[in-house]
Amino acid sequence: MAEEAILGYLENHEEIPDSGQFATDNGLDHNDVVNVIKSLHGFLYIEAQDIKRETLVLTEEGRKYAEKGSPEVQLFLAVPEEGSISKEELQKLLDPAVFKIGCSQAAKNKWVQMGNQISRKVQHVEDRVKDLLLRIQDGQEPGKDDNNSLKARKLTALQTWKGYSVKRGPDYAPTRRRTATDLTREHLLGYAPIFTWGFVVHNNFNTLGLFLATVHLGQPNCGIYVAIHTPKKSLLAIIFKLIDIDAIEFIFPYAHDVSFATVLQMFIQVLPFVFLSILVVFLCLTFVHWSSIGCSFEEMPTNKYVESSFWNFDALFQPQQHPARDSHDTFFLKAPETTKQLPEDYVELVKRVHESGGYGSRGYGYEWKREEANKNLLRTHTTAISSRMLYALAQSFTPKKYFSIDRVFRNEAVDRTHLAEFHQIEGLVCDRGLTLGHLIGVLQDFFSRLGMDKLKFKPAYNPYTEPSMEIFRYKIMNYSYRCTACKVIGNLIRSIYASYHEGLEKWVEIGNSGMFRPEMLRPMGFSEDVNVIAWGLSLERWILGSSRKTLYALLELGRLRNASALSSVPSSVFEKQIPMSLCLGKPD
Repeated sequence: MAEEAILGYLENHEEIPDSGQFATDNGLDHNDVVNVIKSLHGFLYIEAQDIKRETLVLTEEGRKYAEKGSPEVQLFLAVPEEGSISKEELQKLLDPAVFKIGCSQAAKNKWVQMGNQISRKVQHVEDRVKDLLLRIQDGQEPGKDDNNSLKARKLTALQTWKGYSVKRGPDYAPTRRRTATDLTREHLLGYAPIFTWGFVVHNNFNTLGLFLATVHLGQPNCGIYVAIHTPKKSLLAIIFKLIDIDAIEFIFPYAHDVSFATVLQMFIQVLPFVFLSILVVFLCLTFVHWSSIGCSFEEMPTNKYVESSFWNFDALFQPQQHPARDSHDTFFLKAPETTKQLPEDYVELVKRVHESGGYGSRGYGYEWKREEANKNLLRTHTTAISSRMLYALAQSFTPKKYFSIDRVFRNEAVDRTHLAEFHQIEGLVCDRGLTLGHLIGVLQDFFSRLGMDKLKFKPAYNPYTEPSMEIFRYKIMNYSYRCTACKVIGNLIRSIYASYHEGLEKWVEIGNSGMFRPEMLRPMGFSEDVNVIAWGLSLERWILGSSRKTLYALLELGRLRNASALSSVPSSVFEKQIPMSLCLGKPD
């Protein structure tokens, strides 16, 4: 419904200036609208520009006071108009938190006389705090001084709202073209309906005659146009995930008898490049796996795609207001929506360190909510598995080295360089007395096994590591491998990197690293002398850009040129090698 509304609106209008207002006007859920925008943007139906706004909202405590009144007014009203009331009796009438805050604020405002007996000093008071909170609820902005006062009392907070402005994209259409998931015999024979598989077909082409197979060079008499007009859509994507196959358009004219084998031959010429690309991904995964085992690491069990927000975020000392926990960046589950299997003692320690700190930290100073921690999601990083493993290890500590390679999921727009899922490589070492020097040494050893000896490190920030470092590598200069298997696979990776970085002479970020914070480790049960060094990187960051050149496919037309049926085609058509962008994206 949201997709039809967006595409239909853009058919008659230039722009949707605000996705939030658009959702409200059309009675749609804004999260659904955002997901559709990301999908349409990935397929170039639309162009989307981020919109961010900060709005002042009431905290949970602020909402209570907006409904019941501020603590100081509640306390004032509980004091008799005439005479006094003992402190103990007054305390029984009010919530403990309200009594504590009310005494402080009422005395500060000189409304009551404090002592063993509490009495009024004035007859009437105005609940200005409640009035301000109600105004903020209605969308009005308070003055600067009032805002600072409410913020200091943690009754208000800034909330970042994310949305999009939307315009028509280069591939805009009023309706999304249907994408099929299979190429069947009926499609090839022409029995299936037109457009079913993303093809533009003129009837049953198996009886229309022998076609001319050429690349689309603007020749009107060509039998087949292989239209390479949408470089973002890749044939590789068909194998890993059926995203889009509209990059291929076959237009079959009424000409000569068609050989079914000729159609198959065209697919045979393309598919080896696809399988080669899969082989490279598999070998790179295997090589990293072997390198980790060679460093005496144990592999973590990563077959848990669905995680709770607690293990994915809270256990890592990541605040509940962090932007990464927004539904625009994370896939939250609708069923089951929450988890009930959390270690209660550990949860209480994590809550305490978030709210008030500990172990040398002041914490984040906010009200930690259990309902946020219980939410189920598709894990955004394999560090969620690391947090589980470390918690189990802390119950009976022995030095350990762990690694993992598996999928993670992010709510991102899908395009030719980004998917909503990718592979994360992660490693960690847990032992006594570890330092930043140990981390650098382990990283040097790990990456040298991948043929990368020239690294440098840059300070960075992560919520759960301190200190933190980004890892950069230089153009590969030297290669040294410790066994024949490493040399064989390393040479393959070398060809990828050398091709991608030819002539660049610059540093390229390849990962992130750091030492897990005490606020994360100590609640788990680790003693103060135990440290954990860790690093993580995306496998696709290594492969995606570089494999485009390494596996670059050139359409082979020599065999077609020599066919007798093509003798009438100008030879100039075959003297040009056209990059098959539909295989691995548009060339640089």
